[in-house]
Amino acid sequence: MGKVVYEIVAHDGGWAYKVGDAFSETYPSHDLARAAAERAASEQRLSGETTDIQYEDDKGRWRTETTLGQDRPETEVEG
Repeated sequence: MGKVVYEIVAHDGGWAYKVGDAFSETYPSHDLARAAAERAASEQRLSGETTDIQYEDDKGRWRTETTLGQDRPETEVEG
């Protein structure tokens, strides 16, 4: 699995963390946003159970895949 980067950015009059195009909630300070990003990043690295997931692909077809509980991404917080 790849790497997930949590970026601390100014957002909505405060601070948030951003992963790709998705923003977290807004925090009143950079430090609070960074702490929340560090917490989210550490949780994403935790192993879980192997399970099947279903999702709709970009062509509207439903797919089923098995995701391994130990297949966790590397994470990093920037900013």
